[in-house]
Amino acid sequence: MADDKIEKLETPNPSDTKTPATSKKRKVKGSNRIARWFREMRSELKKVVWPTPKQIVNNTFVALTVMACAAVLIWILDLIAGEIFVAIIRYVPSIPRLIQGW
Repeated sequence: MADDKIEKLETPNPSDTKTPATSKKRKVKGSNRIARWFREMRSELKKVVWPTPKQIVNNTFVALTVMACAAVLIWILDLIAGEIFVAIIRYVPSIPRLIQGW
């Protein structure tokens, strides 16, 4: 009874699918490929929205500020980690003996 409700899906016949004549690729010589590549590159570069000099200065200032803040933060964290390491070695008496034994 359940078999009656099952329908078979038809798969398309590969011979039925035709490729349009425009999909055929023509062979392009090496010099034409390079010229076409430059033409396409030029047309893509025309689509780019280039920043104004004011935006460039602003973005550069923001980038340098973020880098400086990150450098100061890393420096502070390094100082703190160094002090913690020195405190551990100074206040745990067995660690210097272990280090000398190596």
